[in-house]
Amino acid sequence: MATAEATADGRGADGSADPPVVVITGASRGIGAGLAAGAAARGMRLGLCARTVPAPPAGAPAVVASVDVADAPALDAFADEVVRRFGRIDLWVNNAGVLDPIGPLADAPLAEVARHFDTNVLGVAHGSAVFARHVRSRPGAGSLVNISSGAAVSPYRGWAPYCASKAAVEMLTEVVGLEERGAGLLAYAVSPGVVDTDMQALIRGTPARSFPDVERFRRLHDEEGLATAAWVAACIFERCLDPGTRWEPGEGRGSVRFRVPDPHGGA
Repeated sequence: MATAEATADGRGADGSADPPVVVITGASRGIGAGLAAGAAARGMRLGLCARTVPAPPAGAPAVVASVDVADAPALDAFADEVVRRFGRIDLWVNNAGVLDPIGPLADAPLAEVARHFDTNVLGVAHGSAVFARHVRSRPGAGSLVNISSGAAVSPYRGWAPYCASKAAVEMLTEVVGLEERGAGLLAYAVSPGVVDTDMQALIRGTPARSFPDVERFRRLHDEEGLATAAWVAACIFERCLDPGTRWEPGEGRGSVRFRVPDPHGGA
């Protein structure tokens, strides 16, 4: 397990003198890499994992590792290493996810569907459980962010596994938040919107016969309507981590569900 040494300034999420510690899965590219860069720019300490070892932002104190989130013991061991290095974890972001297979469910290879749910649902469940146990073990609040999607509530032809997996993530987040609120865990299901990442390039390149709604995503790209990963990161840190600005679940709710605002002012 590789590490990167540096110094950082800032204050922890609990108001302590130490800067917060953030774990991000799927941190090697896309939104995960953007979150890592944003956290580093704010002086946070990082735990970064993905199937490909993430490159930590220059100068950031970080623990990095190759971890498949479907492998619960490996994810647990990674969390232990982050805690051993930094003492605690303040924010855990379950970002790792896949889009494939794309196309009608009746035509999808069963092995690809199973792998999809292993990553998008079991991976989030494993990460949520690891972080819940950690928050129970130490004082102070902890923020759990599970990356969801508008596809959790809007059906798209060709995305049956993806829509179903993100709907599962939203309910899983709600239940974990209810179960762990007394221990100080704050749970968030965050839909980042349409973000300029490799996943969006994959979507735009999908034939309409496999994904009939592809033109919507191509049009957003052509009209420069995509958000950046940096914009998503800033919103997550503001609404889910900073004690002065973070949102908290309402009475009787286990989680906060929100969509990152459109940076261009659209709906």
